[in-house]
Amino acid sequence: MPYDATQMADWQISEAAEKNMPTPEQWRETLGLEKDEMLPMGRLAKLDFMKIIRRLEGRPDGKYIEVTAITPTPLGEGKSTTSIGLMEGLGKRGKNVGGALRQPSGGPTMNIKGTAAGGGNALLIPMTEFSLGLTGDINDIMNAHNLAMVALTARMQHERNYTDEQLARLTGMRRLNVDPTRVEMGWVIDFCAQALRNIIIGIGGRQDGYMMQSKFGIAVGSECMAILSIVKDLADLKKRLNEITVAFDRSGKPVTTGDLEVGNAMCAFMRNTINPTLMCTAEYQPCMVHAGPFANIAVGQSSIIADRIGLKMFDYHVTESGFAADIGFEKFWNVKCRFSGLKPHVSVLTATIRALKMHGGGPKVVPGKPLPEEYTKKNVALVEKGCANMVHMIQVIRKSGMNPVVCINRFHTDTDDEVKAVKKAAEAAGARCAVSEHWLKGGEGALELADAVIEACEQKSEFKFLYPLEMKLRDRVALIAREVYGADGVSWTPEAEAKAKMLESDPKYADFATMMVKTHLSLSHDPTLKGVPKGWILPIRDVLIYSGAKFLCPCAGTISLMPGTSSNPAFRRIDVDVNTGKVSGLF
Repeated sequence: MPYDATQMADWQISEAAEKNMPTPEQWRETLGLEKDEMLPMGRLAKLDFMKIIRRLEGRPDGKYIEVTAITPTPLGEGKSTTSIGLMEGLGKRGKNVGGALRQPSGGPTMNIKGTAAGGGNALLIPMTEFSLGLTGDINDIMNAHNLAMVALTARMQHERNYTDEQLARLTGMRRLNVDPTRVEMGWVIDFCAQALRNIIIGIGGRQDGYMMQSKFGIAVGSECMAILSIVKDLADLKKRLNEITVAFDRSGKPVTTGDLEVGNAMCAFMRNTINPTLMCTAEYQPCMVHAGPFANIAVGQSSIIADRIGLKMFDYHVTESGFAADIGFEKFWNVKCRFSGLKPHVSVLTATIRALKMHGGGPKVVPGKPLPEEYTKKNVALVEKGCANMVHMIQVIRKSGMNPVVCINRFHTDTDDEVKAVKKAAEAAGARCAVSEHWLKGGEGALELADAVIEACEQKSEFKFLYPLEMKLRDRVALIAREVYGADGVSWTPEAEAKAKMLESDPKYADFATMMVKTHLSLSHDPTLKGVPKGWILPIRDVLIYSGAKFLCPCAGTISLMPGTSSNPAFRRIDVDVNTGKVSGLF
């Protein structure tokens, strides 16, 4: 029986469900794993993916299901909840199902959005561990990233303090001549700390470091996290961690983590991160957690490693893409699937009535404030107008050759007439459409969605990429802007265009993925433009180089790599019972 989600907080549902949660040993038996393929960590366990992949190499892959969304309100529209609900619904249909989700960042968890564990009866458990560090992957990534910055700043200090001869005699190092105005990396911390966006370091004497401007980003935006999401094994991780561009020297040559002789030590910190953590839904379907969020700057997906394992272990494997289909799905489509070689069967497009009303001209949605009454009262006209955004996303998915299924993530305030309007628009655009009440009813509420997905999985699809790898960077950006975002064209600042031309002329970057960076709150670069904006140009102001991940990241508009904490953050409501150690207030 589902829990009463209208009366119980998410952490209370998790606490109740955890009483019957399988132990690592029970999971080993259920999943048919060998004893040495599970690495117990308290009441959770990591999966030794190399051992599992080797043993199951000859087993056919299951059905590959991706979950994305329409352009969301700032509150999010429930992709994680839908992913978990779909697993539960497929489980109710007797299917061998599992999935892969990303580990939440401490930034959103302690801010407005809260954790990414889903919600109600579509919940990932144990919620407290999931929300507060899990098995330490993000902490390991922070240490690895910041060690690179320690290596860089120490090297700059010593090169300033010693002559070439002294440097060689005392340290055995050659001079790198780092340009302090061209340091690409900053430091990371896994909170939304706007006060650290721009800092000065090295204040003091000659032994207190190298004085220069620096910065902090959020940990999950680190290139180390981007690398974890796309590596194939430990050797690949080690190689990529030695290829990160940390800065440029005074002649314009990249200075890498390998040049700093720090990449191997970074890999030592991250050696355990390559194995996914096993969790489960509140109805006990297995779900791996691997890699992290921040889809603006990274691939924004759970890892290729987790998907490879899941497709061997499960007949139906569900994976989620970050943000809306214009960002998350586009990167799943043209980057993740290209890197992995895996071909998906279905894309589930999550939609809510409230988001469609916003795109139809509804009032501004502000996190931390009550929704305006337009979002809780019947207004079919507003919904119908907003469906243009959903239809646009359906068309984007169809360009990949995939079968789209629209999931109406239904809230209790949604009326039957509003739901019918969405169904009509979705089906007219060539998509299956299902109503799901997984938050309220768990798997029982997701049966219609599960049936639609099963049916779509059996339909033949012809998966294809949007562009060939041979296409130049600026041409790729123009194509994505036109075909995915609906822009009329692209404008480049002189600096960004010069950088793009340099990258296009260097064969070293020819096979780098194009990782677009823009707001998730609009199809355009401007978060205030809702629906399907017309008559606009996408402005590119910079191209970031992630040489370890092999990403080139064209930046549209203004995107900060360090979000800010709001005036009414979630941490104000989180508490610990000093007698039991139980955490309350997570959502």
